[in-house]
Amino acid sequence: MSPLPETVPFFSQWETPDMTLAVIADGAQAALRRDPLWRGSGADTLDEYAVWADNICGMACLKMILATRGEIVPTIELARRCTGYGGYVVNEGSIKGLIYAPFVAFVKAEFGLEAQVMTNVATADIPAILRQSRFFIASVSSSIRWPEREPPSKGGHLVLVTAASDDGFRFHNPSGHTSATQENAMLAPYDFDRFFANRGIAVAI
Repeated sequence: MSPLPETVPFFSQWETPDMTLAVIADGAQAALRRDPLWRGSGADTLDEYAVWADNICGMACLKMILATRGEIVPTIELARRCTGYGGYVVNEGSIKGLIYAPFVAFVKAEFGLEAQVMTNVATADIPAILRQSRFFIASVSSSIRWPEREPPSKGGHLVLVTAASDDGFRFHNPSGHTSATQENAMLAPYDFDRFFANRGIAVAI
C-alpha cells in the first residue's frame, strides 16, 4: 500500500482513548462517568458526555477528517450540530444515529465537505472509492477490534478507512482497545469483509 500523502490524526470516541475495555466491562454510562478528560468532548455536563460518547463513532471519524486539514472540533459539539440536520434522533433514553443522508447534508453545509452515501458496497470496491474520495467511513461490527474472532453481526459501528489495496486496508477505529487497534489498524481484505456491512459514506476534502 502506498503511504498517505499526509498524516491522518487519530481521535477516540472517548476523551481517554484507553477506556474501551472499561466501557465493554462496565457499560458506557458507568465507565464514561470516570473519564477525567470528559470536558474535552465539548459536553456541557458529565451526564451529557456519558450519554453521547457511546454513540459518536461517526463524529470521531468526522473529527479525524477535519483534523487532517487543521480543524479540531470536539466530538459532542459535532454531534449537537449534526442533530440539527437530523443526523441523530434523540428521544428520552435513546439516541438513534448516525443517519447517513442528513450527515451528508451537514458536512456539506457546515464544512464544505463533499460526501456520498454508499450502499451495496463490496469490500473489493473500497480501493476504487478511495481513489475518488479521500476517506471512506465504513459500517462495521464493533468487534473488528478483535479480528481473530468471528463477529456476532455486521454493522453498528463506524471506522475511518484511510487507505486500501488488494493487500490490506488501513483504518482508524474510534473504539479500538489498544494502540494497534485504534490508529492505523491493518486488516487483509478478507478479514475486513467479515466485519463490513457493505455500506458507508465516501468523503472528499
